Amino acid sequence: MDKLFEPAAFYSIMAPAIAGTVGLGGGFYETLLVDKAWPKMPAMIQPDRGGINRKLFWGPVHGLFELGLLAAIWSTWSLPTVCFWVWCAFAAHLVVRIWSFAYFIPMAIRFEAGSVGDSDTTSRAARKWIRLSRLRLPLEFLAVALLFVALGQYAAAGS
Repeated sequence: MDKLFEPAAFYSIMAPAIAGTVGLGGGFYETLLVDKAWPKMPAMIQPDRGGINRKLFWGPVHGLFELGLLAAIWSTWSLPTVCFWVWCAFAAHLVVRIWSFAYFIPMAIRFEAGSVGDSDTTSRAARKWIRLSRLRLPLEFLAVALLFVALGQYAAAGS
């Protein structure tokens, strides 16, 4: 078997592509369903009040995606054309993660705790959070699409 086509390299790209796709599904679910309802029903996103605990989904999905991206970079290091696209996917995802840690996660914690402020302040903050959050989906889609480009480059290198 040609060294290029060792299964480890293929699966190291495919695993984060799958995890990223699962994350996209979760992002669409939140954007299309959860984000339309929770500003009027804050308890919906407050686990202490019986609402959903988004950390149970996002923690493992992002963890697997990020570990997979690092494994893909490592396993494709000797394939510059493929590794370039994996690095591009990593960069797109990194932009989203930095933005999430700087703004979205702290605000989500405040929304979950009900400590944003009075109802008008909370309503304005919720609308802003939802509007900005929608911008994360195209960036995550880009990260996943770039992994599929890397898979295409991997396949093309063997033909």
